Amino acid sequence: MFLFFRRLAPLPLLALAASLALHVTALAQERVATGPTASRPVAASQTPPAFPAAWDRLSAELRDTLQATGMVGSSWAFVRGGEVVAMETFGFADLETGRPVDEATIYHWGSITKTLTGIAIMQLRDCGRLDLDDSILHYVPELREAHNPFGPMEAITLRHLLSHSAGFRNSTWPWGGGEPWHLHEPARWEQLVAMMPYTEVLFLPGSRYSYSNPGIVFLGQVIERLSGDDWEVYVEKNILRPLDMRRSYFDHTPYHLLKDRSNNYSVRDEVPTAGGLDFDTGITVSNGGLNAPLGDLALYLAFLTDAGTPDQRDMYRQVLGRASLEEMWNEVVPVEETATLRESMGLCFFLEDFRGVRYVGHTGSQKSFQAFVYIDPVARTGAMAAFNSTGAGPEATARPATRTILNQLRERMFAEIFPLFR
Repeated sequence: MFLFFRRLAPLPLLALAASLALHVTALAQERVATGPTASRPVAASQTPPAFPAAWDRLSAELRDTLQATGMVGSSWAFVRGGEVVAMETFGFADLETGRPVDEATIYHWGSITKTLTGIAIMQLRDCGRLDLDDSILHYVPELREAHNPFGPMEAITLRHLLSHSAGFRNSTWPWGGGEPWHLHEPARWEQLVAMMPYTEVLFLPGSRYSYSNPGIVFLGQVIERLSGDDWEVYVEKNILRPLDMRRSYFDHTPYHLLKDRSNNYSVRDEVPTAGGLDFDTGITVSNGGLNAPLGDLALYLAFLTDAGTPDQRDMYRQVLGRASLEEMWNEVVPVEETATLRESMGLCFFLEDFRGVRYVGHTGSQKSFQAFVYIDPVARTGAMAAFNSTGAGPEATARPATRTILNQLRERMFAEIFPLFR
């Protein structure tokens, strides 16, 4: 039994009240009353009998926690057979305007973007443009300048990078990043190239797992150099467009979607500070640049679970053959193990073995956004959640402790919701 959603006495949300008092119009105030508790009705005909009650119980307890800990806005949903069978929204997409979260709200999905980069590499592999065991130096010779105390740089392969087992550091920047005038992420490739002589391989490539953002950026360069397209253009043409993800994009928001874009908030002492509707992930877009509403992520989960009409499934195979997609879900290196969960790494996808069932997906965290997507490939079901606020300071004392909420919600989905569909 998971305890993180115990009912807590609501705390005074001083900043939210002050912001509404100053900025919300009478019309917005009417919307505020329904914003934190909005939901999409459960499609009972598509769900097991026990699902509506289980979903309502989880969602009610989650709302209590989000309100008690100062979350500004959130959405979560469950998908079966490519269809959203339940979706919930909480709170506000933008406090200044009093705009509540709704089904159209666009979140930033951070490192979930990495799965798109992995799929693009597999597309190029299946087209005969590369081999996963090719040396990264064959495509990105600038990496020769990095220091590798374990052997030649030529030994680092695309497969190592896809599985976070190449030995590169976690952060894109090897130093700095704490000053307000610092760039959020490197804006240009030559900035990363300038860091190559200061980059060290930290362990024997292939010997273990260590999460690496720059490793995925190097794969983004492979895609650009082989295809001749910018990474964003390649992915839009070859993944987003055929999957009909028309409201998904990278970095700055198109004008026609600004009305749906969620802000993001750092919360300190119950006071949320807005991070801005847009930010630029620069040259690291292949590592974490995706923005999208939950509806578009449902289309992505339909592709991952091979759910939909015969025409849709035919299109999925034009994006990536099923055998190649499932190849990405084979364990390459272990990550960690707890009493209830064994986590390992495939090719740009995390594998979560929970009570004898393997779930496949990824989490994302950037600015104050945090999110996850996971599927049960056998049952063709999926879950997703996004949060637009994070408490400042260490996770143990932060309110909201969004990483903790995310991880425990994920495990509750594994324990209470997914098994109902098996």
